[in-house]
Amino acid sequence: MGYSVKEVFYTLQGEGCYSGRPAVFLRFTGCNLWNGLEADRQTAICKFCDTNFVGIDGTNGGKFADAAALASQVDRVWNEFAEDDTRKMVVCTGGEPLLQLDELAVAALQEKGFYVAVETNGTLLPPEGIDWITVSPKVGASLKLKFGDELKFVYPQEAYSPEKFGGLEFSHFFLQPMDGPEREQNTRLAMEYCLKNPKWKLCLQTQKILKIR
Repeated sequence: MGYSVKEVFYTLQGEGCYSGRPAVFLRFTGCNLWNGLEADRQTAICKFCDTNFVGIDGTNGGKFADAAALASQVDRVWNEFAEDDTRKMVVCTGGEPLLQLDELAVAALQEKGFYVAVETNGTLLPPEGIDWITVSPKVGASLKLKFGDELKFVYPQEAYSPEKFGGLEFSHFFLQPMDGPEREQNTRLAMEYCLKNPKWKLCLQTQKILKIR
C-alpha cells in the first residue's frame, strides 16, 4: 500500500517519560479528527491541533513504496546526525499514525535497531510489536485504545475530565496544558490538578520552550 509521510527529522523528544531523549520523528500525513485545513478547524473533532501534517512536502518526507524503504529513510536520518547506533528511537506521530503504521513497518524499523514509539489519539487499535504507546484522547472522539505506556491528556478540554481516564491500563498519566492564548492559565490549572491528584504528572512541551522541532 505504501506510506505517505509529511516529514522525518532528528530531535529531542519534548514530552512525556522520554522527554530529552534523542529520537527520529516519523510524521505520517493524515488524521481522522481533522483534515488539517484551517478553514475546517472549527468543524473538526479536534480543534486545538498545533501540527502541520498535510502533504508530503516536509523535510525528508514523501511517498514510500514499502516498509523497507520507510525504515531505510528513518535510519538514514538517524545516521546523518547521531555518532553511534546505540539507543536508536523513532517516534511515529502525525496526524494520526495508526492510519498507516502497520506490523510490517514496525518490524522493519525494529530490524534497523529502533525502539519504536507511537503517539496516537487512541481511536484506532495498534499493530502488534510497538515498544511504547502514548495515547492522547480528544473530546468527541471514541476511545478504543484503553491501554498503553502513557496517557497524555491535553488540559482542559470542555466536557472531559482526567477522572474519565484515571482507571485505564496505563503506567503513566500526564496532564499537558493546552497551548494557545490561555496557555499560562491552563498551565496553572494543570499544576493545581496534579498537586491535588498525585497520580497525574505535569507534562510540558519542552520542544516549544527550547524552540526546537
